[in-house]
Amino acid sequence: MSGSGAGQGGDHTRRATLPPARRTPRLAAGRARALGLPTRGTTNANRLRRVDRWLAATQVPRLRDAVRPLVVDLGYGASAVTTLELVDRLAPLVPGLEVVGLEIDPARVAAVAGDRDPPRVDFRLGGFELAGLQPVVVRAFNVLRQYDEPSAARAWETMRGALAPGGIVVEGTCDEWGRRAAWVALDADGPVTLTLAARLSDLDRPSDLAERLPKALIHHNVPGRPVHTFLSAFDAAWAAAAGLSAFGTRQRWAAAVEALADQGWPLVGSRRRWRQGEMTVRWSAVTD
Repeated sequence: MSGSGAGQGGDHTRRATLPPARRTPRLAAGRARALGLPTRGTTNANRLRRVDRWLAATQVPRLRDAVRPLVVDLGYGASAVTTLELVDRLAPLVPGLEVVGLEIDPARVAAVAGDRDPPRVDFRLGGFELAGLQPVVVRAFNVLRQYDEPSAARAWETMRGALAPGGIVVEGTCDEWGRRAAWVALDADGPVTLTLAARLSDLDRPSDLAERLPKALIHHNVPGRPVHTFLSAFDAAWAAAAGLSAFGTRQRWAAAVEALADQGWPLVGSRRRWRQGEMTVRWSAVTD
């Protein structure tokens, strides 16, 4: 991606790296040097609906309590569509909401000038350093796929360091149409939770979502590692709930997630969230 330049669809396969941590550019005179690399920038309308639905369900109290309810959409791509959708989904729930879309490519910022309506929604040049802003929530989707694991970790650290007090970063990936997604919620201290979400009718088994795991987990999904153990348990619970398929895949998914909870996995969220095709687990359960 880029710190911004990420585009909501920048799933590059080539590896990219941030500068070594000790050489991270300093901020000067209130202006931030954009950190990161441009992505393809492709996206589709409604692609980020799953994470937006989760944000609306879980982060509205955080935004309402903030002195300035600022959300940064990092790496919105060549079109402003998913940023504007985020505004439409959160603004009715959060009085005074401000959303700023950041891109590392100046041409992309110029291309969406007609969609600016500050302070409700604005677009600026910026990357992982968040353009000197202090947002309460950062949505950073499909921006780290082309980075290696150490570089992705530094990007996490940079974004977390720019948050407003009590803020959160939501970093994840999804497929081109938003049917399969995974994201991590990070606060100032580090990762807190992992969420998996899917259009269940297209899912053979929960571990199909492994291809969407964050960089910190995707290469650790091997036997003997916590994330692999978790996904294997999820697959087993899904198989055991096969009889509920007659009542719909949502019922089967919810039963499988409930079985995980009964087994002692530290899940977060209610059955209502599970029925939306979501599952959130504490980060500590899936990482070494």
